[in-house]
Amino acid sequence: MNGSLVNFLAIIAGAGLGMLLRLGISASCKQTIMQAMGLAVLMIGIKMALTSQNSLIVVVSLAAGAVLGEMADLEGRLEKFGYWLTEKAGARFGDIGKGLVTASLVYCIGAMAIVGSIQEGLTGDASILYAKSLIDGIISVIFAASMGIGVMLAAVPVLLYQGAITLAAVSLQAFMSEAMLQEISGTGGVLIVAIALNMLKIVPIKLANLLPSLPLAVLLVWLGWL
Repeated sequence: MNGSLVNFLAIIAGAGLGMLLRLGISASCKQTIMQAMGLAVLMIGIKMALTSQNSLIVVVSLAAGAVLGEMADLEGRLEKFGYWLTEKAGARFGDIGKGLVTASLVYCIGAMAIVGSIQEGLTGDASILYAKSLIDGIISVIFAASMGIGVMLAAVPVLLYQGAITLAAVSLQAFMSEAMLQEISGTGGVLIVAIALNMLKIVPIKLANLLPSLPLAVLLVWLGWL
């Protein structure tokens, strides 16, 4: 789990630097940085979404996932958790819930986290996760400068998520096909685009309620929709 641990520390370090920079950044500059990051996240999302080889799987996964997410009220539960964290820590640290959810999704959604974790678990080669750590560390500097300490807390779900995949690498390699990785990346890419739209304040999207679409995309491929 060295790769996941390095990823964890990179996010912590990057977010810590971002929090220091945050102290000397004006509100206007923070807004501009957030808009710039929103555009960057939009680019990442579009690139990921285009990896899908079957748009029908993405569409069905998103539609069914939205229904399940609404029924479970995932967005509402995360918002309550975020409000609780913000109240406990104080508003001076920013909207903790927003930073935690946004950063966690950006860091965890995508084939790089899955493939890198499986590779380390099977071969001990964590090179993919080391490359991801560098990328996440840089992103966390900017995210923390604009969204606060919640970005730093996102290091925990990254460690747990990637670590669990590494430990279960043998089983997952036998189950996860190339098609599954393509469709989970394609569906995840659409969710990343949704993150960007929220960051840019173009349209409010209940992103957490769309999260069930990710396992549904894998399920649809497994059922033979390709």
